[in-house]
Amino acid sequence: MDDAIVRERLAALVLGEGAHVSLERALEGLPEELRGQRPPGLEHSPWELLEHLRLAQEDLLRYSLDPDWRSPSWPEGYWPDTPEPPSPAAWEASLEALRRDRREALALVRDRQRDLTAPLPHAPQHNLLRQLMLLGDHDAYHVGQIVDVRRALGAWPPG
Repeated sequence: MDDAIVRERLAALVLGEGAHVSLERALEGLPEELRGQRPPGLEHSPWELLEHLRLAQEDLLRYSLDPDWRSPSWPEGYWPDTPEPPSPAAWEASLEALRRDRREALALVRDRQRDLTAPLPHAPQHNLLRQLMLLGDHDAYHVGQIVDVRRALGAWPPG
């Protein structure tokens, strides 16, 4: 299979393009007052889902690249302490950190000098291809949850 095609499809997965809504679209126009709301019957608020995405993405990347990285404890280390963001600035910081890490993931995908299928030196049972596919799959699942939460809160579609 052509390496360029694999990298193109992997980049689309990391960006959230394809068969599901992107994170940007899922969060577009979300009123600030709804960011910490858990709708009846659903477990998470938009803030909890955003912060979970950020924490999990950070862990997947750091685990992949840094042999000294220590993953947070499961499950509490992957979720915020409260359903509400501490501040609008915390929301923006989480979103920017998620975007920054996504740019780093895309740089890995697009680096043709990097063998995506080579075993990670510190974790030979894994490789970057697996880690990046896991990242895209995980994001798709939880972005779908954000859409469900917005629907339950009466805030979907955006605009």
